[in-house]
Amino acid sequence: MVYKFVFFSDEVDNFYREIKIDADATFFQLHEAILDSVEFSKDQITSFFLCTDQWEKEQEITLFEMDSGSEYDNYVMESTVLRDFVTEEKQRMIYVFDNISDRAFFMELKEIILGSNLSEAVCSLKKGIPPKQIVDIDSFVPSDASILSDDDFYGSDGYNDDDLSEGFGDMDFEDSSY
Repeated sequence: MVYKFVFFSDEVDNFYREIKIDADATFFQLHEAILDSVEFSKDQITSFFLCTDQWEKEQEITLFEMDSGSEYDNYVMESTVLRDFVTEEKQRMIYVFDNISDRAFFMELKEIILGSNLSEAVCSLKKGIPPKQIVDIDSFVPSDASILSDDDFYGSDGYNDDDLSEGFGDMDFEDSSY
C-alpha cells in the first residue's frame, strides 16, 4: 500500500509538494523525503503532529526521544511506522521544520493506493519555491521598529526599581530556600 501525501506552506503562495511513500515506511523516511524535496539541510530538530480536521495539534512524533510531560505518549520517527498512525485519506499532519520560529508544512494524506509498494519515497510533484528553512531574526522585527529606552519600556520617566519589589511583601530574595 502506498500513501500519497501533499504538503504546502502558509508562508509561500503556489508552493506545493506531493510525496509517495510506502505505508510500511517510518516517519523518519517521510521526514527525509520531505527535506530532500525542498532541499533543506538535515541538521534541524523537527516534529510531526497528527492533527484534527481543523489543524489542531494532537499526537507528536519527534526526531529524537524527548522527555515529555504531555498527555500523549512519546513516539520517535525512526521507530514509528506510518500505517500505525495514518489510516485514512484526508488525514492531516503538521511537519514542524523550524522549531525555534514554529514554522511548518501542512500535510494531508491525499490518496491511499492499494496493491502497490515502494522501496523508497518519491517526490512525484513539485510546484513553486519552498520557504527558507531558517529565517533571520531580523525578519521578525518590522523595519520601522525603534529600540525602546528603559523609560519608554516601563511607560514613564518616573519609573523606580523599588516599584518592582512592592508586590512581593517581606520576601528575602537572598535566602536560597525560595
